[in-house]
Amino acid sequence: MSVIWKKEEYGTYYEVRSAGKSRRLYTDGVFHSQYNPARDVTGGIWDLLMVPAFFNTPENIKNVLVLGVGGGAVIHQLHRHVEPENITGVELSAMHLYLAKRFFGITDSMVELHEAEAVTWLNNYKGEKFDLIIEDLFGERDGEPYRAVSPDQIWFDLLNKNLNQNGILVMNFTSHKSFKSSAVFNEPETEKMFQSVFQLRMPIYDNIIGVFLKQPSSSSELRENLKAHPRIGKNIRNKNLFYHIKQLR
Repeated sequence: MSVIWKKEEYGTYYEVRSAGKSRRLYTDGVFHSQYNPARDVTGGIWDLLMVPAFFNTPENIKNVLVLGVGGGAVIHQLHRHVEPENITGVELSAMHLYLAKRFFGITDSMVELHEAEAVTWLNNYKGEKFDLIIEDLFGERDGEPYRAVSPDQIWFDLLNKNLNQNGILVMNFTSHKSFKSSAVFNEPETEKMFQSVFQLRMPIYDNIIGVFLKQPSSSSELRENLKAHPRIGKNIRNKNLFYHIKQLR
């Protein structure tokens, strides 16, 4: 894998690396995005951020919010496979937004991008509620990712207020410990917000993807919806898209 672009700005070091058509974004050594336009799936965590959209049928996912754009890998996945009417992306790093457009193929026709701090932006948001919110907010510290927003009751309450009545909340956690320490497992008021809770993971990553639904659902319903999608179903059969799922509520 070769470095095709690099820059240090205000003490932060950015790299874009390539291997064939694949592009990877690193910030201070932390791996933020991977995208290959020739592949339907990334083979990484970004697939698991997109997969929960299929707890619903794609035609019912019309308005999507992505908190933490990075290089935009999940935006590509949503645009290609879910085809919502609107995708809104909020990203603190102006450099990430620049690189998403320059190297990762993100265009204004795909997504409405905002350079902003996610909590402030969502507190000020007055628009239509979202069918799907993907929260992937991470910074870098000593070469390791860390959560930019604590998954406490205040944060879940704000996210929940911006979900519609059938909404799906997807959150990336760096570990099982981080996931289980979140408010949805430890605060009674937060627990009441969601009727179904799942965890998704891949064997090669420590990350846990938390999925929180305001309506009852099941892993079998997710599988059937994924298999029914022409391109996603093919990738499942070819073992290009794989995941482990566990229902916790």
